[in-house]
Amino acid sequence: MEPETIRLDGTVQSVIFRNDDNGYCVLRLKTEDGSFFATGFLPGIAPGELLDVTGKWVTHPSYGQQFSIDAARRSLPTDVYGIYDYLAGGAVGGVGPKTAGLIVEAFGERSIEVLSSHPDELAKIKGISARKAKEIAASFAQRAGLRQLMEYLASMGVDAYCAVKLYGEYGADARSALEENPYILADERFGGDFFQADGLARQLGFDGASPARLEAAVLFEMRHNLNNGHVFLPRGKLAAAVSRLIETEEGEAAAAISRLDDAGRIVCESVAGEEACYLPELYAAEVNVAERLRAMAGSRPSPVKDVTRIIERIQRSQNITYAPEQRRAVELAAENSIVVLTGGPGTGKTTCVLGILALFDSMGLETLLAAPTGRAAKRMSELTGRDAFTVHRLLGASRAPEGDGTVFSKNEEDPLRCGALVLDESSMADIVLTSALLDALPPNARLVLVGDADQLPSVGPGNVFADVIRSGAVPVVRLDRIFRQSENSGIVRSAHAINSGQMPEMKAGGDFFVLRRRGGEDIAQTVVELVAERLPANMGIKPDEIQVLSPTRVRAAGTADLNAALQEELNPSGEDTKEYVFGSAVFRVGDRVMQTRNNYEIAWFRYKTDPDTGERRMDEAGIGIFNGDVGYIQDIDKRAGLLQISFDGRVCAYSFELLRDLELAYAVTVHKSQGSEYRAVILSALRAAPALMTSSVLYTAVTRARELAIIVGDPEDIRAMVENDRRQKRYSGLNARL
Repeated sequence: MEPETIRLDGTVQSVIFRNDDNGYCVLRLKTEDGSFFATGFLPGIAPGELLDVTGKWVTHPSYGQQFSIDAARRSLPTDVYGIYDYLAGGAVGGVGPKTAGLIVEAFGERSIEVLSSHPDELAKIKGISARKAKEIAASFAQRAGLRQLMEYLASMGVDAYCAVKLYGEYGADARSALEENPYILADERFGGDFFQADGLARQLGFDGASPARLEAAVLFEMRHNLNNGHVFLPRGKLAAAVSRLIETEEGEAAAAISRLDDAGRIVCESVAGEEACYLPELYAAEVNVAERLRAMAGSRPSPVKDVTRIIERIQRSQNITYAPEQRRAVELAAENSIVVLTGGPGTGKTTCVLGILALFDSMGLETLLAAPTGRAAKRMSELTGRDAFTVHRLLGASRAPEGDGTVFSKNEEDPLRCGALVLDESSMADIVLTSALLDALPPNARLVLVGDADQLPSVGPGNVFADVIRSGAVPVVRLDRIFRQSENSGIVRSAHAINSGQMPEMKAGGDFFVLRRRGGEDIAQTVVELVAERLPANMGIKPDEIQVLSPTRVRAAGTADLNAALQEELNPSGEDTKEYVFGSAVFRVGDRVMQTRNNYEIAWFRYKTDPDTGERRMDEAGIGIFNGDVGYIQDIDKRAGLLQISFDGRVCAYSFELLRDLELAYAVTVHKSQGSEYRAVILSALRAAPALMTSSVLYTAVTRARELAIIVGDPEDIRAMVENDRRQKRYSGLNARL
């Protein structure tokens, strides 16, 4: 049952944690009935402030009741003790306990009035110069303005965290700017969305057909469709979608599109037989990728002497004889600036990559290895015996100064130091990441794109790997022969059967099984038994070596319910369990978790234990945890408001407000598993939306398994996936531009 919303009055006793970037805080609130922990978005909150809050009680198993604040009305203290606590607590820049004491001693209950209306009087206090008085007054005014803006937004039903960014952009004019055009709130820089902005506009009396509303709706639709992988939207489809969204005429939506195009806020161009509408950053990325790939494909590097002799030497050193298509891959890498290598499991991609690396070594080229995700980079490193990096780390990714975009320190002005780069799992690289990578390649550097074109495309916009292959603009080697050492693998045979539209065998070998179950509850129960009991007991596979996958998040055997069931079975609550309740989620020490969006500001540290002394020392440090990274919770410190999480040895401190970007990862969607490989995979194959019940989803799931793949579900549902070879259409102009 949903907790009851109630109202409380109290005084801020202490601030335990505060994030000044978004206003999230953990505080101790004192009321007539006692004091307790409270959490919420209260920018600039300080001890001594008076709060009138509405929210809900949440009962924590270890720490008792805590209050989650939904909305708050704030006022400054009026008695000298409260005023002193407020000023001494750091609410005003330049004022610490000593200066706070001087101000309260001089002005008593008038202190707040002096700060707001007569700040020049501060200079009359011995020890406060005229310059310092101005600085104190300016800081107080800024805090007051931010507080007033937050209260205004809260009264209009808008999330308070938007206030910090709005005030940072507009200062004291933020409210006026909002009232002039409430749709600025939907700009990605400020963290609001179209529906919040639209609600505010209606309260302010804006016309439903106002140009600002129409243009904001167009931009919302375009950004929303990034989640569907589209690089552009056809003009007609965009106008129709906007018309449905805000119930207006398509002609008015089309006119808004034209205005945005004229203003340079979107780009409209005829491409791939469509009147395409792009967000500027995606247009720039697509054009850049096409131009750079065409240039690389058209260039001819200096010929490599004695390629045949070099390849023979590589074969002897690696004790292997290449198949014709493998030999061709190495030859093309010697002859071209760019080569694409694609193939399914067991077709020898790793052998080709090792050969190409040996070739580049013989040419004296410094070669970098990269992959879109941390797990893919780690696997690449294990297979090659060389260091491999995520593309984000290689390029020095960080958050853009404005909005939630990404900037890279490596680019044309400061390129990577290499003569060649090999990118594994290339199908996962979207158009923006590919553009950044190509920008950072030095002139004349070689590029090898490796991947499986039959896997799911990137989560982000575009279908770059498949478009490049389909274009015929660059040399491509397709590996389709299953080598002898893989012929007995049920995983490999089943993957290729699925890819060719055939039903896999129910028991294709010792490493592939289909368990017949009908209904979500039966499937979920079997999955939990396999992870918690049967595989550990019968096959010696530990639960942390098993990854449960599902096509969908929802339904009884989707990742949401499976995560709850697996957590309860593998990591249940107990008297000594450290855990934290965040919304509807419970996080416990020992839980496997996944980051769900890029965060460029989280610092991480890698530690190394001295084998002689046993001393633990920091070995490496860095910044950034990215979408799809998986880790384990090592500790929870409720009073400090922090979780300690290890992501493959990178240890991070997560403040509680960052938990919105974290979810349990005992079970993950197939899309989230891309680029990863696990000792064992269990797929919950319950019927879901047709777009998720496809052969590419099934193929991707099976090929994530290294030693064991088990599909649990109704054979008819599995057959429906095999026979559904439709791929969701993604609007992209890259193939046409190439």
